Amino acid sequence: MKIGNYSVGLDIGTTKIVAIIGKENEYGKIEVLGIGQSKSLGVHRGVVNNITQTIKSIQQAVEQAEDNSGLEIGSVVVGIAGQHIRSLHHSDYITRADSEEVINEEDLDKLCNQVYKLVMLPGEEIIHVLPQEYKVDGQAEIKEPIGMYGGRLEANFHVVVGQVSSIKNVGRCIKSAGLELGNITLEPLASSDAVLSKEEKEAGVALIDIGGGTTDLAIFKDGIIRHTAVIPFGGGVITEDIKEGCSIIEKQAELLKIKFGSAWPGENKDNEIVSIPGLRGREPKEITLKNLSKIIHARVVEIVEQVYTEIKTYGHEEQKKKLIAGIVLTGGGSQLKHLKQLVEYITGMDTRIGYPNEHLAGDSDAEIASPLYATAVGLLMNAVSNGSKVKKAENQEAEKPEEALVMAGHEEEEEMAHQGKRKKERLSVFDKWSEKLKDFLDNAE
Repeated sequence: MKIGNYSVGLDIGTTKIVAIIGKENEYGKIEVLGIGQSKSLGVHRGVVNNITQTIKSIQQAVEQAEDNSGLEIGSVVVGIAGQHIRSLHHSDYITRADSEEVINEEDLDKLCNQVYKLVMLPGEEIIHVLPQEYKVDGQAEIKEPIGMYGGRLEANFHVVVGQVSSIKNVGRCIKSAGLELGNITLEPLASSDAVLSKEEKEAGVALIDIGGGTTDLAIFKDGIIRHTAVIPFGGGVITEDIKEGCSIIEKQAELLKIKFGSAWPGENKDNEIVSIPGLRGREPKEITLKNLSKIIHARVVEIVEQVYTEIKTYGHEEQKKKLIAGIVLTGGGSQLKHLKQLVEYITGMDTRIGYPNEHLAGDSDAEIASPLYATAVGLLMNAVSNGSKVKKAENQEAEKPEEALVMAGHEEEEEMAHQGKRKKERLSVFDKWSEKLKDFLDNAE
């Protein structure tokens, strides 16, 4: 990466690939320097199924972002999703040798590492272990046990599992596109960083990110992620239904959905008709908007009901687990007309559309603040926060500010300089997981 403190987020989606370059301005907001977008050609339902085409699409998006910003892209933060991601709950405990000593970081690491040893299905790997709350000697609901005394340390964990091959394929595409893999983030987590406020995460909220191939769900309560799920349906399935239901080509179906589509059939009158040109001299087709809405409505209801089942599985109907802030819809699919009203009708929960504009600088392009780019902005935020952590540590160690700047630009030097320091610093669970995953990908070569 060039010296100049900018970061890059890369969203590899089913319908589009977005590369977004940005940096933090003096007010702590994200300033977008350039954005590139290409049609995603090798990804199906969030999973890479054609490496060559995916590499091509990534390179196109990256080149466009470089042209727009005049900067060179080196290292990127990438999102991972897909129907292979699943989550489960697990409780585990350790018995400490000396209960007279206070609980420290090592005890928590030991407990987390124990969870990583869980036996998974063949070809699956634990990619994420998130502690929910701890118990010390039977005393429950402890958020931070460090510094406490106790012999038995227990915790409930939210474990995210994914397919090893899918994760390796993403890593391979990035490397083959001539980029460096800086970090991997679970996509629902990236989207939630971009569109949810701290208050919503405390009160309890379900983020539904409706993409082209998948619908991602992330549930927060008391500021902690409680549940994640990936549903293998998205906007693409709605387009497919319109294509088959109206016997038209995909391009026309997509246009119909965007221009005239509505999730609520009641609002269209019977005599509202749209005419579609026929293929190669054939008669044009006439489609009533009421029928179009009925096709869309049927599929959207199915998607929303599946998401609502996941929300109920988490336990939303229990008083203690109630999601007070309701639902936040984001992603390209959230722009469907009347979707908000339909979701409120099915779930009975307050709903709003999530725009990733809260963390963007005021002069950002209005297009970037669209729900379409929620995941990309979230990944950029992740890249920026990782970069600033590195810079902070550098500035503490380097005597001269110029030295700090130069070092911040060289990731390898910085990595070596901090090997010892990072052990002492308390890393978040996510950072530990990212490092683990990076080692895993490097060894897989």
